[in-house]
Amino acid sequence: MPAPVLTQAATIMCPHGGRATVVPKNTGQVHVENSPVLVQFDVFTIAACVFNISGSPAPCLSIQWTMPSTVLFANGEPVLLTTSTGLCMGGSGGVPAIVTPGQTTVLAD
Repeated sequence: MPAPVLTQAATIMCPHGGRATVVPKNTGQVHVENSPVLVQFDVFTIAACVFNISGSPAPCLSIQWTMPSTVLFANGEPVLLTTSTGLCMGGSGGVPAIVTPGQTTVLAD
């Protein structure tokens, strides 16, 4: 079932309140509503995660993505969709990211 394509305008957070920032590889080619489309191997960094283990900070630090689009590519890399699974990596292991798309006009499988 088609889902919205993620762009740099998306809000992506860890379940502990940390906010992800992304440095998109696709800066000049594929845009939706003037925002770069995000691809599977973009670098996502999480800041301000408050997760701790027994009082010791163990924040989420980055996101690894699975299940990107199977039909839509940017610069030869599969684009991310709202149905893609982003795992927040750090002290909590790999917990799912919370994603709010930056746009809902362009859909893909």
